Amino acid sequence: MHGDSISLWNATIAAGNLARRFLAGDSAAVTLSDLAEGSCLGGRAEELRGRSVLIAATDQFPAALALLELDGIARRVVLCPADLPLDHLPFVIASVPVDAIVSDGTTLGADFPCVGPYVTCSPKIAPASIDRNAPSSTEWILLTSGTTGRPKLVAHTLSSLAGAIEGGDSSGAPRVWSTFYDIRRYGGLQIFLRAMLTGGSLVLSSARESTADFLTRAGAHRVSHISGTPSHWRRALMSPAADSIQPRYVRLSGEIADQAILDNLQSFYPQAKVSHAFASTEAGVAFDVNDGLAGFPSSLIGQVGAVEMQVKDGSLRIRSSRTATDYLGCQAGLLKDTQGFVDTGDMLELCGDRYYFAGRRDGVINVGGQKVHPEEVEAVINRHPHVLMSLVRPRKNPLMGALVVADVVLAKDCAATGNETRGMEHEILQLCRLALPRYKVPAAVKFVSDLAVAASGKIVRGHA
Repeated sequence: MHGDSISLWNATIAAGNLARRFLAGDSAAVTLSDLAEGSCLGGRAEELRGRSVLIAATDQFPAALALLELDGIARRVVLCPADLPLDHLPFVIASVPVDAIVSDGTTLGADFPCVGPYVTCSPKIAPASIDRNAPSSTEWILLTSGTTGRPKLVAHTLSSLAGAIEGGDSSGAPRVWSTFYDIRRYGGLQIFLRAMLTGGSLVLSSARESTADFLTRAGAHRVSHISGTPSHWRRALMSPAADSIQPRYVRLSGEIADQAILDNLQSFYPQAKVSHAFASTEAGVAFDVNDGLAGFPSSLIGQVGAVEMQVKDGSLRIRSSRTATDYLGCQAGLLKDTQGFVDTGDMLELCGDRYYFAGRRDGVINVGGQKVHPEEVEAVINRHPHVLMSLVRPRKNPLMGALVVADVVLAKDCAATGNETRGMEHEILQLCRLALPRYKVPAAVKFVSDLAVAASGKIVRGHA
């Protein structure tokens, strides 16, 4: 959509209406016109020109301001999520390598060692003159959201990140975007860029507030377009503040969107267009699905165009201008195969004329030599009208190696106890027996009040 010779800020200006557009956090907000002649970096942007800059802040609000200011000025910007363990930072700094740090002072502290300038970013905009003429191409470095080990550092350009973004609302109605994601992760960054590049505003979430508080604040700002993972949305629908927003557009990504969550969202927000997208940090945005159904049409595989997809050994592979350019670091491995395809590791199953996501290749449960994708079993459990969300996990077994067990959260209007709980368990297991082979049926169902969701918005999957 935008060439690399155009900076994010210049493209934001080109989208127009700066005085009517805003960025809002949980404790501060600015209109985009405030940024036109001001700086969140205390007027120190020139010190960072041509440098490789790590942006590290507890709050994503000043980080968003820093991105608007530094794209086209810095040689590289590295987006450091607030949940990255501090002991991984030396690895990130050495792998890029980083020669300047921008921080709000709460994540790293002013005494954190750095090989170059240490600049403080602030939500308070200070008057400053910034030379934005002839912007250079800035490389954007994102960190993967793996649950174990060091993150991978994935290199993008503004062009690859913005490749799937279309223009503003043809009706002329203002778009106020929001997302449960952190914008320093790929899913949240997509929404940040959509808002900036298409003439919209953006309401940022905060780790400091509950789901209910965030939804209430989003409603007060009249959010019209909002995104999150299916786990985010299941939690939102549990909240008493779910009706605080009246969105025109609801987007899901980051996890498999099963039919239950799509139907529940459409029922709760009947005025909204409900869409689910497939994207990953490495592969970029591949496609959106807007027909209200889980999975995607098989006709998308093998098409020649802006995005090309193939299925090899059951795994979805993607080639497009939206994919990342490379991994950084000497031990990162290859991002693309010899034909330029990224192996997503997401496994597909063909049923009729539609592909369905079965789960991650590295998340399979081995039950006596038979492979079970937890997400496939969860999709069946989630069909039960009283189930809000579920987590399927392995339990060690001396005979089979592992058995499938399920943790289940019931809908807020269903508080089953005693005989009712046993009846509910029977119904869930019967649903699984009708839809799944015997080895995929859970050996046990445990009712829980909540399931842990990581900072990335994905349900936390452990091994028992």
